[in-house]
Amino acid sequence: MREKVLVSACLLGVNCKYDGHNNENDKVLKYLEDKEIIPICPEIMGGLSTPRDPSERVGKKVYSNKGLDVTDKFTRGAEETLRLARKLNVHKAILKARSPSCGYQKIYDGTFNHQIIDGHGITAELLKKNGFEILTEEDIAKRN
Repeated sequence: MREKVLVSACLLGVNCKYDGHNNENDKVLKYLEDKEIIPICPEIMGGLSTPRDPSERVGKKVYSNKGLDVTDKFTRGAEETLRLARKLNVHKAILKARSPSCGYQKIYDGTFNHQIIDGHGITAELLKKNGFEILTEEDIAKRN
């Protein structure tokens, strides 16, 4: 049986990124060739549209670049992602680096100036608390 992996849909070429584009990543696609892929976009799963205003995490909250608190949508998306993963018995995720939902270990600092700080996105944090192995596309690139 092939390993099941949650994958940020934008890394697979799905145009679900905040600006309506994607972050397709050839190294991630190559890594996934022998795995069962479960595409996810926690931001869409939480009720946000594509395109949408860029957002960044500040402490426990997530704000759009217009100052709108979108934490509830990011939280809902994280919870839906966890629910889906449990239903499908998945324990590993490859998530988009620095994202306010999917970022793992490093995220943008909330100033919208491309400043990076230590921290996790809302979904990555919830998955980690529930025992998931989490990688980003940057981790995959280091393996190849």
